Amino acid sequence: MIAAACIGNLLEWYDFSVYALFAPYIARALLPPTDHLSQLAQSLLVFALGAVARPLGALLLGQFADRRGRGPALMLTCLLMGAGTALILCDPPYAVAGRASIVILCLARLLQGISAGGEIGGAASFLVERAGKGRAGFAGSFLQATMGLSNMLGAAVAAGLTALLTDAQMAQWGWRAPFAIGLLIIPFGLILRRGESAPPRTTVDHAPILHDLAHNHAGRFMAALGLSLLWGAAPYALVIYLPLYAQRFSGVTPHASYVASLAGNLALVAGSLAAGAIADRLGVRRMLVVATMMLIALPAPILGMLKSHPDTPTMIAVAASLCGLVALFVGAAPLGIASLFPSRIRATGIALSYNAAVALFGGFAPALLASLGLAWHGVPSAALYVALAALPALAALLSPPFARAHNAENPVGHAKKSIPEPGGRNGTLRTATRDERPS
Repeated sequence: MIAAACIGNLLEWYDFSVYALFAPYIARALLPPTDHLSQLAQSLLVFALGAVARPLGALLLGQFADRRGRGPALMLTCLLMGAGTALILCDPPYAVAGRASIVILCLARLLQGISAGGEIGGAASFLVERAGKGRAGFAGSFLQATMGLSNMLGAAVAAGLTALLTDAQMAQWGWRAPFAIGLLIIPFGLILRRGESAPPRTTVDHAPILHDLAHNHAGRFMAALGLSLLWGAAPYALVIYLPLYAQRFSGVTPHASYVASLAGNLALVAGSLAAGAIADRLGVRRMLVVATMMLIALPAPILGMLKSHPDTPTMIAVAASLCGLVALFVGAAPLGIASLFPSRIRATGIALSYNAAVALFGGFAPALLASLGLAWHGVPSAALYVALAALPALAALLSPPFARAHNAENPVGHAKKSIPEPGGRNGTLRTATRDERPS
């Protein structure tokens, strides 16, 4: 079940990783000839189309998952990911196809963005609803653990190819190999997800999902959006941007930053799984509050260590510490946000809140942080960015809608033979029977 739900998320982050790593080669092959810096900027701008398309995917595929079932939605997102990856793999060089190569690349990124936008809602709902008593947090944490695995897989592929091929070979055809590997994952994803594709729910609510979300659960949606701001900002600022930050502003060597990135992603995987398990035992709201307060207070002094000791051991310790802090929040976040919504609109609610936050405050975080520089009013820019994103998350956790939705006596995934969902009178949780459970 976990493999079926998470393989799409793994492929999404893998594609993000390899595109970022091979962006200079993609630019040289598929974009108009110009200076390398301009080509790279254009390549990253095309990549940003994926972030822009995520809310559209959340809107379309989230509703599809709520109406047709989690299994069919996961199958569809996997097919869309495969189509986007195949377009990049087969995109002819600019020297052969001219502007058509740019159009194909943009279309590929749009398809991948739409797929990624719909993936998180269906996958998170699928995991927490099928996890069983006392395991919903641990099951949901695998969504973030796969991010660390994807980053390590992308780095391993990049290291292997650059070691085996010359720069000329990489520019000519080698950059396509990572996308071929990503395309090979698709059949396994379809096989896994086909086994989990149950028929649509037996009772269908024909009320418009967006109308229901906006008029009956607006407070819960705003709480989910507040949590998603930190869920989106923290990984981009403290995990993805960290190697570049260390190299540009702290004098850390590229080799040290890459070694530290590997250690950090290992901590991200382990920490995410631990956070999900702890949330099951202590309560997801308590877990998220503690993690949010730690993300406000600790990143600045941890990053400050690099200023006085820009060596490899310190960089490894900093990366592992920061990724571990991020993991404590993002590992429990899927259950925290999933529990805010009733099952009939859960995938849409998760997808819209998360992708709106990521599109605005996640995907553009590295560019914004690079423009801010090393520090902002004496505080490291990455730490300040995360602290500011943590304030609305903390407000959401302490808000009445979140408190009512996360009744410690009846959290999602803990009830026997049922899925508790917010939807009762006065904001209390009600239990969906097996006949009402979405597939």
